[in-house]
Amino acid sequence: MKKTSSFLIPFSAILMIFACSNSNDDTSLIDSNTGSAVVPEVYKKIYGASSVTSDGTFITIKTNGQPDHKSVYYGTSDSRYESFSGTTFGGTTFTKNPNTINLNLAFTYKIPLNPVMATAHASTPLGAIGVAVNGVPLFNQYAGPNQPLTNEITSFDQYWGHPQATGIYHYHVEPTYLTATKGKGALMGFLLDGFPVYGPEENGVAVTNLDVYHGHTGVTADYPNGIYHYHITNSDPYINGNGFYGTPGTVSN
Repeated sequence: MKKTSSFLIPFSAILMIFACSNSNDDTSLIDSNTGSAVVPEVYKKIYGASSVTSDGTFITIKTNGQPDHKSVYYGTSDSRYESFSGTTFGGTTFTKNPNTINLNLAFTYKIPLNPVMATAHASTPLGAIGVAVNGVPLFNQYAGPNQPLTNEITSFDQYWGHPQATGIYHYHVEPTYLTATKGKGALMGFLLDGFPVYGPEENGVAVTNLDVYHGHTGVTADYPNGIYHYHITNSDPYINGNGFYGTPGTVSN
């Protein structure tokens, strides 16, 4: 009996050490207080969300989609309304479109917690392809089916966003409010495939040599071990290139 006991004690200790050594890499840990999967710190940067939760497989992000900055597209009686004229994206002359930001929207994004490269890369659809850290939807580089943004960029407001016909405010290009307040190399949000989106600079230098999906693999401040990530730039194709790098989750509103 004594011999058996002396064997079990170190064996238990080994199990405990093994469990602890792996827990640091386990992004689906369960919170002992709530019984829910822990949300990694990086997702807490989505400050425009009403809630961010995890089931251990997916991150669910809920937001109303309204920008936290001024816009000429808020109703004139709204405290967030700000008149705007002059030049906008690309030095074009601003022309306001007839739409107003819809205040009655609710978005639910469900994105992979641990994104991986897809074997078949899906095209990005029209509508929301991701979410910015302030809760505003990210759209792709098209104004409509196979229609470039050429005629739409004149309607981008003072922070380079605008609403479409149903009032969904969104960014196709660099969200200048975020790059001004967070930094041009900061986390801008996530696409539906779970991979992060960063600004147009990396280590203080404008990003170049991106792949056809408008991203590359490397170390970021949020992912010190490296991860594939997208970049928003000021040249076509803006936020995203020829599809999702990973397998997209879902969005509903």
